[in-house]
Amino acid sequence: MTVGVIGIWVVALAALALCLRRSPVVARRAVVDAGEALRRVLPVMLMALPMAALIAELIPAGWAEDWLGPDSGAVGVVLASLAGGLLPGGPFVAFPLVLGFLKAGAGPAQMVALISGWAILGLHRTLAWELPILGGRFILLRLLASFALPVLAGLSAEALLPLFPGAALR
Repeated sequence: MTVGVIGIWVVALAALALCLRRSPVVARRAVVDAGEALRRVLPVMLMALPMAALIAELIPAGWAEDWLGPDSGAVGVVLASLAGGLLPGGPFVAFPLVLGFLKAGAGPAQMVALISGWAILGLHRTLAWELPILGGRFILLRLLASFALPVLAGLSAEALLPLFPGAALR
């Protein structure tokens, strides 16, 4: 168990204690809500994690390493940023895919760029949510203003890698 997981457990248990202190009814409602959320998310997680492992095995030998590997440099960072922006789905799809790419030879800096592109550019989210609500002019402004951010994140990660030996390893 990692420090992050332990931290989440500590916060969750402290929140439960505070809910119980406020009222057992509040605590029960919170536990029921959490159970409902888990019921909705668990099937996705149970499919996304094996999907990532299977996709990692399907990536042609050398492809991830050639195009997105540690030696692909700035070109790999730009490609990963664009791929991240085009990657559909939520975190249960994106993060397992990144894990699959890392196992197939992708570089950590390139995967920082991919995750950043997914989080910042997110074409699927832009088309489904932002465009209908905020309009095309705002979306164009946001995308033009933020397009370089995933690339900068990847290049920054490349520069920081010496400080984090084994960052790509789990």
